[in-house]
Amino acid sequence: MPGAVEIENFSYTYPDGTIALSDISLKISPGERMALIGPNGAGKSTLLLAMAGFLKGGGRVVIDGKQVTGRNKKEIRTAIGCVLQNPDEQLFMPTLFDDVAFGPLNMGLVGRQLTSRVEDVLRTVGLSQMAQKAPHHLSAGQKRAAAIATVLAMSPAILAMDEPDSHLDPRSRKGLVELLAGLDQTLVIATCNMNFAAQLCSRAVVMDKGRVVADGRAGEIMTDSELMLNHGLEVAGSLNV
Repeated sequence: MPGAVEIENFSYTYPDGTIALSDISLKISPGERMALIGPNGAGKSTLLLAMAGFLKGGGRVVIDGKQVTGRNKKEIRTAIGCVLQNPDEQLFMPTLFDDVAFGPLNMGLVGRQLTSRVEDVLRTVGLSQMAQKAPHHLSAGQKRAAAIATVLAMSPAILAMDEPDSHLDPRSRKGLVELLAGLDQTLVIATCNMNFAAQLCSRAVVMDKGRVVADGRAGEIMTDSELMLNHGLEVAGSLNV
């Protein structure tokens, strides 16, 4: 069965010569929920950018059956939606409605079809009453949900998220878990919060120094104290979400 994401021997080196990713091979099945965990600088964010076609390296990346190339970036970024670590980077329009409508509008949706898409997505993320608010007036948790909404509006098959729970208070984090748990998309979540990841993901991939060092069931990986401590991570269950 073809994977939602297939990465074969992918490597990437920064312009200054620093090796960011080295010989990464992964297959993520459709509908799978995978946590990409590792210390800061492990290469998690870089790998997400490579999946979405923002970085060109050595090796092969296939998204939803399509190999990522310089010619099909628009197609790839429709198939995989990326939620950045800082939601303010994805919210730039006068109102939340405008932000969520931006992607579908550029896809050619207009009129009632566009309005219906935006309303449906805002309802999904629990922000229907915020449609006419300026994004910078939203709380941190609402901004996170809004950033997810801008991506969901494009109807991606895969949702890739970079530290989605950062800077959230416990109530907002709980709301985000509930939101993500209700989605049908394939989820790839890069995070340093093991308890957050454990609530959502059945699989965990550990990265360190640009390499995959472990891949398996989330419950087993994230409770392996020797593995986790050796790679600068905390064991799941030792933190309060």
